[in-house]
Amino acid sequence: MKTGLLRIIVFVLLAGGSFLLADGCWIRTKAVLAQILLQHAWEQTLASGEQTKPWPWADTWPVARLQVERLGVDLIVLEGESGEVLAFGPGHLPGSSDPGSNGHCILAGHRDTNFQFLQDLRKDDIVTIQPVIGGLQKYRVMENVIHKAEDLYFQESDASSLTLLTCYPFDTLRSNTPFRYLVFAEREV
Repeated sequence: MKTGLLRIIVFVLLAGGSFLLADGCWIRTKAVLAQILLQHAWEQTLASGEQTKPWPWADTWPVARLQVERLGVDLIVLEGESGEVLAFGPGHLPGSSDPGSNGHCILAGHRDTNFQFLQDLRKDDIVTIQPVIGGLQKYRVMENVIHKAEDLYFQESDASSLTLLTCYPFDTLRSNTPFRYLVFAEREV
């Protein structure tokens, strides 16, 4: 009797642990696999000059490529900042300036996948943005700050600047944190 109960308990614990592990891995796997499809859509967008969805039912499309050479970061940026968009890659916040254009461009991403590298960005690092139209734009990191999410606001600016935004802290298990980590960068002349 005790052996049967013990087997059931072990099975339930193993099944539960396997489910939690698979769930955690799925988020990262989805982000990595999506970048492959996004890369293909990005190449098609550059070739045609038209918005190309990475898969037929996508509600977004590539708008830029973001690179940080020092950290080996190379990501396709999508239009929008919904949960569905950010599940696959960093997103451009509608209402902010287009990536690579004059003005204040804001990009957001998840802290535990595509924007995890933000914790390693330092002052004077170079972030390169390749928009769909136009040449490469280089931005120099000026500062990294932490703000309460409820206190965040962004002003439009004539200066060409870039803000990278993610949840904070990076190592928490909570999905909806009260803080945001921001990296402010200015375009190199």
